[in-house]
Amino acid sequence: MSSDTVSHPVDLEPSLLDRHIYSSRRYRAPLDVVTVLTITVVLLYVLPGTLIVPNLTYAGRPALLLALLMFAWWCLARLSPRLLMVGPQPIRWFLGCYLVANLLSYIAGLLRGLPTQEANAQNFAMLQLAEFLGAALIVADGVQNWDRLNRLLRVMVYCGGFMAVVGIAQATLKMDVSQYLVIPGLEVKGGLAGFGLRGDEGQFRVAGTTTHYIEFSAVVAMMVPFAIHVARFAAKKSQRIAAAGCAFLLAIANPMSISRTGIVALALALLIMVPIWSWRLRYTFMYLGVSAVVAIMMIKPGVLGTIKAMFLNVGVDPSIEGRTNDYALVEHFFNQRPWLGRGPRTLLADPVRDTILDNQWLYTLVSGGIIGVVALLLLHVAAITLASIALRRSRREEDRHLCVALISAQVVAVVVGGTFDSLYYTTFTITLALFVGMCGTLWRFTHPARTIRTATARSAS
Repeated sequence: MSSDTVSHPVDLEPSLLDRHIYSSRRYRAPLDVVTVLTITVVLLYVLPGTLIVPNLTYAGRPALLLALLMFAWWCLARLSPRLLMVGPQPIRWFLGCYLVANLLSYIAGLLRGLPTQEANAQNFAMLQLAEFLGAALIVADGVQNWDRLNRLLRVMVYCGGFMAVVGIAQATLKMDVSQYLVIPGLEVKGGLAGFGLRGDEGQFRVAGTTTHYIEFSAVVAMMVPFAIHVARFAAKKSQRIAAAGCAFLLAIANPMSISRTGIVALALALLIMVPIWSWRLRYTFMYLGVSAVVAIMMIKPGVLGTIKAMFLNVGVDPSIEGRTNDYALVEHFFNQRPWLGRGPRTLLADPVRDTILDNQWLYTLVSGGIIGVVALLLLHVAAITLASIALRRSRREEDRHLCVALISAQVVAVVVGGTFDSLYYTTFTITLALFVGMCGTLWRFTHPARTIRTATARSAS
């Protein structure tokens, strides 16, 4: 059997499915979790973020509807032990705590009495939460083996590379090519992201297929370590070359959004990866980084100067001033409802834009209270902890590299949450959910107990 079909030896270990019935994680169903996740990722990254099923809200993106179905699938599967993985899975408990915190905040919002607009926003937030949970739980419990996990990672990297190409084309051609990705049967809600002016040199920002420039920069920054991972460890040479090209494209596309958040996120993600790299890989990456800088200067002259000015002129930047001016408003609402907040997504600016804080942590503090912030922070910490445990257990370099990449994604999510309202944007949110679920998957795959890390229907007894 070739190395392309067997990615990990433990996938072949037998496990008891039922009395006198044995199988292994190598069993492939005609339609499995990774197949559905692959379709979800393609819809999430390839189609514009404002493209929805007609007459629905932004939660009606095709990818998000699949995530909602995955939540229902996971709930139904828990009713039958034959349908999904069994055994301990710590990430379920922390996702459950996150759900309970949001439900308590939701009830608190209902009890204080909500105008129609806030009630609708709160209902939308709970729908989006179910989609987040669906993506995270189905990955944590449903991915069968290392081979299928690696396939999902390759799809995410390739689709992320496509999104980067769209952003680079927008910046180079000065034309929103995402308009050509609108397919019949769906409608654009609120218009495409378009371009946004930034700086004094006529520079403009691009968003690829996402709904905001900062979201685009954060997502491509999170994807770079995974593109490097696939480029190093994919079974086929063609896959490694394609992933290396995607990594290069993602790194080039990041500054095209002209966002401090994206630059900080990319630097932080790579800084976390450096300790696990060999010196040879570090030098190779340094040369590639210089090549990426040269490519950016050729593709979009002046963008690096604009980014440099953004960091040097932080003290007089209107966007920074706008964020700091929100502190008084946050204090006002926090003092009113410190523990459970006003209710999910109920802090509204106007009928058009239902968020006013460019800081996810402060927004969570106002809308979900202290309990909401603690639940969100614990979810990140739990994901990092599970990936760290898997890192300690792993013996193969490939497995260890993936663990560190997942840790970098969580750290980036924590940091960028302080620079924009990250969970408002659905491409970033579902990407984060997939990475949270993968932390649980690696914990399960590296667990020494066979009934936990194999596709058992129930524990042998």
